[in-house]
Amino acid sequence: MKLYIRTAALMGTLLLAACSDKPAEENKTEDGQTIEGTAVTPTETPNVKETESMTDKYTQDNLSYLETNKAKDGVVVTDSGLQYLVINKGDGASPTVEDFVTVHYAGRFIDGREFDSSIARGEPATFPAGRLIPGFTEALTLMQVGDKWEVTIPSEIAYGADGAGGGVIPGNSTLVFELELLNVMNQQEAEELAKEQQAEAEAQQQAFRQSQLDYLAENLKNDDIKVTDSGLQYRVIEEGTGQSPTATSNVTVHYSGKLTNGEEFDSSYKRGETIQFPLNGVIKGWTEGVQLMKEGGKYEFFLPYDLGYGERGTPSGIPPYATLIFIVELVSVDS
Repeated sequence: MKLYIRTAALMGTLLLAACSDKPAEENKTEDGQTIEGTAVTPTETPNVKETESMTDKYTQDNLSYLETNKAKDGVVVTDSGLQYLVINKGDGASPTVEDFVTVHYAGRFIDGREFDSSIARGEPATFPAGRLIPGFTEALTLMQVGDKWEVTIPSEIAYGADGAGGGVIPGNSTLVFELELLNVMNQQEAEELAKEQQAEAEAQQQAFRQSQLDYLAENLKNDDIKVTDSGLQYRVIEEGTGQSPTATSNVTVHYSGKLTNGEEFDSSYKRGETIQFPLNGVIKGWTEGVQLMKEGGKYEFFLPYDLGYGERGTPSGIPPYATLIFIVELVSVDS
């Protein structure tokens, strides 16, 4: 059975003891189109000796941290090199590598920079204890439910010389976790939890979908709102006087985008620069809506989910079934 268990984005990489990073697709829009004007200007070839020296220093700093940390009062060092300090002592069950665990955690580098945290997200993570990086698995199997530890993991039992996450975690990094073990489950219990979570998530998603449809229905009652056959709603803030684009035009725009709760998810205004793109290379609501405009115009668009990011949303924070609200200024039709 495929488990539907909430895990953190970076903790997904911990589920594999050996990770292989794929090259990231750079300069892409959400639907795979290349964004113009974002190419990195070529620079001079880095000095190889300087790069090697920086790598050596980083490695030595991480090794030195381990030596200093293990000398602290209360720090226990295992045969593998794992270091841990008991912050709070629990008295519950200890997991085996076959069990699933629910934990709260925060992970940081030796300089204090945090790279992931379930604590910051306000939601614990659940995952199989035996499918993590070796140091994390070892620490969990030594803990009891209720334990809260500071766990320091040498790179050899973390991500090694290669690092992980496409450079998020550099090679030879010592990782420091604040780790609290909240629950231990066997396979059957984990499957039951997964079913409950899936049912809850589906109910929440459908409730959100209905709220978005209700928003559009209410919005349509405003006298200045117009609607097209596709369901796109728009309001003219300022009418333009120039030419209108076609579906295949390249256009330059200024814009801001927000959700129905007012949360802004993107803005060229905040970046201080316009953006240029082919009009047939963006979401449907944009392709249709901007064609209604003339150069110099400023419109507010209300995109139903099927003209936006659909039933899946985006990893960058746009929920499934989200209605999207955009302020768009058509600066120019470029071709």
